[in-house]
Amino acid sequence: MSDLWAALCLVAVLEGLVLFVAPRGWKRAAEQMLAMPDRQLRIVGGVVLAAGALALFLVRGG
Repeated sequence: MSDLWAALCLVAVLEGLVLFVAPRGWKRAAEQMLAMPDRQLRIVGGVVLAAGALALFLVRGG
């Protein structure tokens, strides 16, 4: 369970870092995502989710 909390904290750090370092870039990306159809966002989200899960599996010694 502590690994889950550590992962969530790391996500918060990375999200905050992006907003701190490049707020304009984040805003542009958000605007571009608003213009994308839901289906395309779901596909991108699914690909990122699968890549992250595979990377986690490999890193954790799978």
